[in-house]
Amino acid sequence: MPRIKVAIPEHVSFEATIPVRITDLNYGAHLGNDALLSILHEARLQLLRHFGYTELDMGGASLIMADVAIEYKGEGFYGDVLTLRLAFDDVHKYGFDITYHVLNQNGKEVARAKTGMLCFNYQERKLMALPNEVKARIETKA
Repeated sequence: MPRIKVAIPEHVSFEATIPVRITDLNYGAHLGNDALLSILHEARLQLLRHFGYTELDMGGASLIMADVAIEYKGEGFYGDVLTLRLAFDDVHKYGFDITYHVLNQNGKEVARAKTGMLCFNYQERKLMALPNEVKARIETKA
């Protein structure tokens, strides 16, 4: 089975800086995969807030994650300060991807990741179209 490869676009929509906490470590004494996913979530919330949105209100739509891919490139350790370079990518009728390029304080690559985000109506439990205003705003950054 081929390994996952996450392509990182040249553009950056937002940068977040998040330290690795002691509780983020696994039994290997490095950043655990579950903790990295939580760090990606925090960075995503910061990205959305930067644009004036939340996961529950993105121009009248809510978001639901359709998929996630993580390509590990190196280890993260307690005390590291991670820089996450996020970008909106592959904007389409029902949502978009967010890519995450994760680097430590020395510029060493820790991970690459992508989350597929879809617009969702939680009351009706169904997909909805990406609002035009949101699409126009994030496409300028993609």
